Amino acid sequence: MDKKTAPVLEIKSLKDSGEFEGYGSTFGGEPDAYGDVIAPGAYVDSLATHKAKGTMPKLFWQHNSAEPIGKWLSAKEDDHGLLLGGKLNMDVQRGREAHALLKAGDIDGLSIGYHIKEYSVDTESGIWTLEKLDLIEVSVVSVGANENAVVQSVKAAKAAHDLTERLKAGDRLTEREFEMWLKGLGLTNSQAERAARLHLKGQGDPAAAADDGLAFLRALKG
Repeated sequence: MDKKTAPVLEIKSLKDSGEFEGYGSTFGGEPDAYGDVIAPGAYVDSLATHKAKGTMPKLFWQHNSAEPIGKWLSAKEDDHGLLLGGKLNMDVQRGREAHALLKAGDIDGLSIGYHIKEYSVDTESGIWTLEKLDLIEVSVVSVGANENAVVQSVKAAKAAHDLTERLKAGDRLTEREFEMWLKGLGLTNSQAERAARLHLKGQGDPAAAADDGLAFLRALKG
């Protein structure tokens, strides 16, 4: 289950050399625009894994893996949230552009890309508490520029959760719903469409339980 948060950035410092520091996300408080709250400790395991491997989350421009604009030098949790320190690559055009835009205040967003490992859902309020995240990358973004992609990603993730609950209850899904469920679990559009046709039309009963669907997904992905 993949997701990118809405842009949130609190710049603490920005140097002419390209070094900067800020918060990629904050803990607790009111739910964000998508009904999520990130719990303290959500990044601890992921940051420990990065440290053990000698790696860091990637620093991209607008979540585009083809446009790295520097590197993160430090990442840690404090009482406020996820504090990051990085350095923009001033030898590449996009890095210089990002620096100029940040310095001028024309852009003011960071957005984190991650896999959700553990979460809980308040069924009454619909609020998701993200408890454990695998941090993949943190991008410099234009606030609002990726809003549609963010919304669609969040909708897919939450739809997958709701459909999983229906499968557990033994409900029958339509082909479109089953396809949406698979997309929320990480399949591409073409994979999900093919899987839905094979499973629903080839096997008759779409899903008697979530375990059946998960077993099918594992088999499909090898």
